[in-house]
Amino acid sequence: MSQRSCLSVILAAGEGTRMKSALPKVLHQIAGLPMVAHVVKAAEAAGAGDQALVIGHGADEMRKAATKFAPKAETFVQEKRLGTAHAVLAARDAISRGYDDVLVMFGDTPLIDPDALTVARLKLAEGAGVVVIGFRTANPTGYGRLIEKGGKLVAIREEKDCSDEEKKITFCNGGLMAVAGSQALKLLEAVGNKNAKGEYYLTDIVEIASGQGLDVIATEASFENALGINNRAELAEAEGIWQRRRRREAMLSGVTLIAPDTVYFSHDTEIGADTMVEPNVWFGPGVKIATGAKIHAFSHIEGATVAENCDVGPFARLRPGAELKQKAKVGNFCEVKQAVIEEGAKVNHLTYIGDARVGAGANIGAGTITCNYDGYSKFFTDIGEGAFIGSNSSLVAPVAIGKGGYIASGSVITESVPDDALAFGRARQKTIPGKGKELRERFASAAAAKKKAGSDH
Repeated sequence: MSQRSCLSVILAAGEGTRMKSALPKVLHQIAGLPMVAHVVKAAEAAGAGDQALVIGHGADEMRKAATKFAPKAETFVQEKRLGTAHAVLAARDAISRGYDDVLVMFGDTPLIDPDALTVARLKLAEGAGVVVIGFRTANPTGYGRLIEKGGKLVAIREEKDCSDEEKKITFCNGGLMAVAGSQALKLLEAVGNKNAKGEYYLTDIVEIASGQGLDVIATEASFENALGINNRAELAEAEGIWQRRRRREAMLSGVTLIAPDTVYFSHDTEIGADTMVEPNVWFGPGVKIATGAKIHAFSHIEGATVAENCDVGPFARLRPGAELKQKAKVGNFCEVKQAVIEEGAKVNHLTYIGDARVGAGANIGAGTITCNYDGYSKFFTDIGEGAFIGSNSSLVAPVAIGKGGYIASGSVITESVPDDALAFGRARQKTIPGKGKELRERFASAAAAKKKAGSDH
């Protein structure tokens, strides 16, 4: 198998009309990744070394998006929408290069399991000419039926063309297909447009191949593998299925999810064993969580790295570029962006740390902020090892707090502080006896006058 070459032809020409969107349908996301990218990843995992994307509506947008999730893929444009066989033939140049296996997939079936594709490829390696991936359902209404005789697949029959007996068949067409590379072009070119719409249907190659004496078989996968997305409701359903799969995978690998249904992963989330995740946590793209971390409730993490035995949240937000070293803590109602929190450092509550480094063992008091942006440019704050930043302090970047530095609470720090120094950056308190009472009386009198003037009108 590993020595057999494989091309995946992915039909990704769907419009966004039924999604009520200007965005091409297959670029709508599941787990932070376009659904067509999930299909590409599955094909790659099944050994497809090359990909051909057949695109139509939004071709420029599709090409631009593909540079991120399939940078080596070739794109081919289906100028006229004349059916699935016609769409596959748009990639004629790629198919003609003599691959052993050709996988035909759809960009709107993002839940396809690589194992299902691998099984289909194994059947090709054993001599099959065409392999169709099907599924079984207790309610087959609306699906094409897989007609088998003697263990071979002889036809795919659309429901409207089925006999009463054939309508009882519960083995249905999943739309995904593997074709022997040596036969692919010959079979596709033999498809005629005999249907009422004048379109060329990929499913016709089953009868064509059978008529040519080729072995055509059907393999079985779960219904989820063939789930096609045509609207936002189905998109949400697919998201739910993907999340359930990923949560189970995480828990089986040693991650504790206290309330699994409330935790949302992204396509590339990495999370280590013995990590505990409390309810209502959202992992955006680009998150890596090492072993032994605790992620408390209602935390939002994106583009961040969390090392061993860190403590995050509750109600913490780690934005892109946040990096927590071993045993660091970012507590409740804290936000960290583009900053390194070194080993054992604590950012406990009500704090913003952006474009900064917090040294090992440093303590950041409640209400502290790094003032990193002047409206035009970002500036860096460096907080040394073991420094103590008092509550309600503002560190105006660029600024450095030395190792062991101590910042008095309520300070606005605009100049760097040397190692082990104490810095105050606040006005001296002034107390005026009796002034508070005078102000209350003045304010009460003004309010009463305003109220009386309003009632007179």
